[in-house]
Amino acid sequence: MAGQAIRNAVSDAGLRLSDIDGMLSHSMADSTVSQFVAADLGIRLNFHLDSIGGGASVEALVGVAIGVIEAGMCETVAVYRSMNGYSGVRIGAPGKTRIMSGAELHTRGQGLSSPAQSFAPAFMRHMHVYGTTPQQVAMVKVIHSEHAARNPKALYPKQVTVDQVLESRIIAEPIHLLECCVETDSATCIIVTSRERAMDCRHVPVFVQSVVGRVSKPRSDIYFLSGDITTTAGRLAADRLWRNAGIGPEHVDVTAAYDAFTFTSLLLLEDYGFCSKGEGGAYVSDGTMRLGGQRPNNTGGGLLCEGYSNGMNLVIENVRQLRHDADDGCPVGASGRRMHTYDHGPAGMCRQVRDARVAANLGWGTIATGSAMVLARD
Repeated sequence: MAGQAIRNAVSDAGLRLSDIDGMLSHSMADSTVSQFVAADLGIRLNFHLDSIGGGASVEALVGVAIGVIEAGMCETVAVYRSMNGYSGVRIGAPGKTRIMSGAELHTRGQGLSSPAQSFAPAFMRHMHVYGTTPQQVAMVKVIHSEHAARNPKALYPKQVTVDQVLESRIIAEPIHLLECCVETDSATCIIVTSRERAMDCRHVPVFVQSVVGRVSKPRSDIYFLSGDITTTAGRLAADRLWRNAGIGPEHVDVTAAYDAFTFTSLLLLEDYGFCSKGEGGAYVSDGTMRLGGQRPNNTGGGLLCEGYSNGMNLVIENVRQLRHDADDGCPVGASGRRMHTYDHGPAGMCRQVRDARVAANLGWGTIATGSAMVLARD
């Protein structure tokens, strides 16, 4: 799957496999390392790195790719994620009985063995402190399902209602089944190169304005020992992200906030400054995130509906939005490009954000670890 994803990304960029001389990947014991993938593709690498990590890895690895290119270590980098999260290594699956050690004594030993179990206390606390309602949070799934209905490759394109979300069974209170992302076998790839080379590639280039990677709270292993459990590491990364980008959240046209669960998007949008702390419930439910709203979020359906790839698909979707080339149900013209209508009407039609120029990706590893990125087109 990794080889297929890299081939597709290279072709999409208008490059050749021989143009790739750097390769980065991340995994959680569910992937193939870059040296083996490169060899199968006939690529000789000048730099490679395989890291361990989940949803806070994508933006961080884009930052690493920028660094090694600027250092002259390689020219063009393929960043990929290939995972067998459905048929193989399932995140949070109970597995066999084994000896626990280290931080697991504070987590798995207390029944916090899955992401849903680990994050649920923070979600519950947010509702208690700020009055956030289950109905507000369920709107994240509702809105992302509306976007997925316009995505021909979404794994779950069916639109759902708030009642359907809240009537689905509880996984870890207060998280319902339909508030959890889907487990998938998937592979995705992003190509990173210099500005000069990108200008000669096939598509309108998308530029990285700013990136923060794997920023952590003081305790990243046991997040509930590091202050307010409703505040993510994104709060510690936000100032650096916006300062280096030279803009603020108000300048962003489209967001991709990691939605492993409905609540993760809410917390990230608060902590990166798109709304004040405690106002996330209103932000995610008042129409702001909808196509046609002030700042659409996860326009491809996100991890909740399009599919789970540890956030890689969220970056790819924002790149498509900034290229003004979202692959929706709009007709393809003689030029080979889609003729977007921007009406955001019937399911299966347009999901392109009109005149999108700046996008933000807000990654999530845990409450205590996060990454983010600002993208823009000239």
